[in-house]
Amino acid sequence: MPVAIRSARLHDVPAILALEQQAPSAAHWTTEQYKKLVDDGVVLVAEEAGTLCGFVCARAVAGEWEIENVVVGDEFLRRGIANELVRELIQSAQNEAASAILLEVRESNLPARRLYEKHGFREVGRRRAYYRDPAEDAILYALRFDASRTGEKLRATKR
Repeated sequence: MPVAIRSARLHDVPAILALEQQAPSAAHWTTEQYKKLVDDGVVLVAEEAGTLCGFVCARAVAGEWEIENVVVGDEFLRRGIANELVRELIQSAQNEAASAILLEVRESNLPARRLYEKHGFREVGRRRAYYRDPAEDAILYALRFDASRTGEKLRATKR
C-alpha cells in the first residue's frame, strides 16, 4: 500500500507523540510544543491506510530550515518512509526559497547519516558531548541551495 506524505494538522499531534515516544533517540517534546510546531513550523506526516507511520518536523528562521525530528514507527522501518519524508521536506524548502536546511544527528546514528548524505547533506561541524544518555557528539549537516539564478528552480548544491 502506498504511503502518502502531507502536512500535519492539529488532530495528528497525539499520533505524532505516540510515534515519538517509541523512538528513544528522537527529541522528546510536549503536546503544546508539537501543536506550536504544527501551527508555526513545518511538520509533514507519512500516512498509510489512515495510519500515521512517520513524521518530520522543521523550523524555518531567516531563510534557513532546521530539521528537528524525523521519526518512523518501528513496524514501518526499512520501507523508504524516512527517505520520502526528507525528500518532501527538501522540496518544500526549495519551494519556499530556503537558503539551506540544517540538522544535527548523533554520531552513532549511521542509518540517519546515510539518509541525509544520500540527499546531498554534507557534514559541516561537530558539537562535542552534545547528547546525553549516552554522552555523544552531534554531527552537524547542511544542505545549501543555490538561489543565484532568478526565475529558475532552485537546485541543491553539494558544498
